[in-house]
Amino acid sequence: MAWEVKGDLIKTRWAKEVDPENVLPEYPTPQFERKEWQNLNGLWEYAIVAKEQRDVTEFEGEILVPFGVEAPLSGVKRVLTEKDRLWYRRMLDIPESWQGKRILLHFGAIDWDSEIYVNGKSLCRHKGGYTPITVDITDALNERANELKVSVYDPTDHGWQDRGKQSLTTHGFWYQPTSGIWQTVWMEPVNATYLKSFKMVPDIDNGNIAFRANVANKTINTAITYELFDEGKIVATATSKLDEFNIVLNDMKLWSPEDPFLYDVKITISENEVQTDEVKSYIGMRKFSLENDKNGIPRLCLNNKPYFMNGLLDQGFWPDGIYTQPCDEALIFDIKSMKDLGFNMLRKHIKTECARWYYHCDKIGMLVWQDMVSGGKEVGMYYAGVKANIQTHLGLKNKFKDTTQKAYNKLSRGEKEWRDQHEVESFEMMDALFNVTSLCCWVPFNEAWGQFDAARIAKEVKKYDPSRLVDHASGWYDQYEGDMRSTHIYVLPLRIFQPDHRAYVISEFGGYSLKTEGHTWCPKDAFGYRMFKTPEQLTSKLEQLFLGQLLPLIPKGLSAVVYTEVSDVENEVNGLLTYDRDRIKPIANRVKAFNKRIANEYERIGILDLPTEEAEKAD
Repeated sequence: MAWEVKGDLIKTRWAKEVDPENVLPEYPTPQFERKEWQNLNGLWEYAIVAKEQRDVTEFEGEILVPFGVEAPLSGVKRVLTEKDRLWYRRMLDIPESWQGKRILLHFGAIDWDSEIYVNGKSLCRHKGGYTPITVDITDALNERANELKVSVYDPTDHGWQDRGKQSLTTHGFWYQPTSGIWQTVWMEPVNATYLKSFKMVPDIDNGNIAFRANVANKTINTAITYELFDEGKIVATATSKLDEFNIVLNDMKLWSPEDPFLYDVKITISENEVQTDEVKSYIGMRKFSLENDKNGIPRLCLNNKPYFMNGLLDQGFWPDGIYTQPCDEALIFDIKSMKDLGFNMLRKHIKTECARWYYHCDKIGMLVWQDMVSGGKEVGMYYAGVKANIQTHLGLKNKFKDTTQKAYNKLSRGEKEWRDQHEVESFEMMDALFNVTSLCCWVPFNEAWGQFDAARIAKEVKKYDPSRLVDHASGWYDQYEGDMRSTHIYVLPLRIFQPDHRAYVISEFGGYSLKTEGHTWCPKDAFGYRMFKTPEQLTSKLEQLFLGQLLPLIPKGLSAVVYTEVSDVENEVNGLLTYDRDRIKPIANRVKAFNKRIANEYERIGILDLPTEEAEKAD
């Protein structure tokens, strides 16, 4: 049977443009780009068998990679359960020009437990549904035909593993699962000595870039050259035989959402003065910090100045691809639509994205708060967290303690394994996203969703990456660590709770809802925090929320907000966009107007030439 988009619920306008012969054709990692590569997206064979079955010889049809098996765009649209194993198969065509090179096979992400075989040989076992996989397949290749197989096991919420909001039984704000390959697959040739990875840290205070490289098969004769370009003109360069060195940059241009300037980068690896690898990248010069303003109020800062982060929750779900966007244009649409409405930040919620999403945030100028992905058996903690949040609103202190070895020893084997694996995957994610210019904040835990040892983990995250802010426990169970006092406020009036040495942020609020006829996933089951009937009514309530409640809190210390949310997701209709991205639900020019007023007010009060009392009177 020929491939076709499955399902009869709403889809984006891009679904009908998906070509199985040319799926997501763009280079998948713009911050690590080589000239020669081969995109392996497209139709692969698949089979769903019992999880115990360790090999398959017969396949039941074709699946469109890289869409998860549950997605309409996969052409399969079947839910993988905890009793199933998913197998993929395709043949690899190695170009003659690649002969004599090492061949690297890349997977952007596979959810969850995967094993990769070439010509029957197991080359890699990987656990983690949100981090990239690279395998050197050279030694397993034949001269002629080469068979690639991938085995995947994903129990979704019937296991302990990190999975975010995926559920085998969708309900409320738990959504359809994504199993298997869900980001681009590609191959590329390299020489024996090549650049495996690198990290860049911009330092605007000292005018340099700290660079650290990981080079395969490096010797004393290996040299690394780093070149920085401004619109094609080289503005800085350095060559070293060391793994770590600095690039000095004079008269630097800074990156911000208002002026998202990016330098182009070229990294060259040479062995005995013969070039062996060349990688294209880019970098933005910026600084994220926590500083006290002139009144002693902690503020989030960008480039050494108080900066109000006015953002939205972004869950990254699509009606046709679920976790995977139908095309690159769709990624750009979400980011640019929110930028056009006057927002300057997106909180990527309990999910990672493909590298190109972060690239577009860098290019367009959109700050990113990155959640780490939750797992465990969090439902009981979730409802306990609801109680804790109510206690916070009543002015009562609550603190969830889970920090001792004794407490760890009481856990079940499954939860111990999950907690250990969760930390591994979280730091792998930090490595994968480390160079993203726009990424300004790590969020280790959301509410009570699998939260454990939040204070310890916050310290470890900050030590691992001191260049970014940390919101250690977004919303609930504050452990008094990180850079932010972070609260979630729905339905109740916005306010500031218990200010301390950290910046005060409302990291979720709003959730104002509107069903849009013809553009709602399942109208009879649609829900939201506060439902309105017309775009006019929704817009008026948003104006009251942002200008009547949010704006007066800025001089008192409010440094950032995260409105729920960018788009509807399945039955949840809290989005400013419909789930199919066909409608902006509020009146756009009025949203843009109140966001402009908030930005102007923060620019005036954020500099804080006025004492706090006078600033409050000015409101």
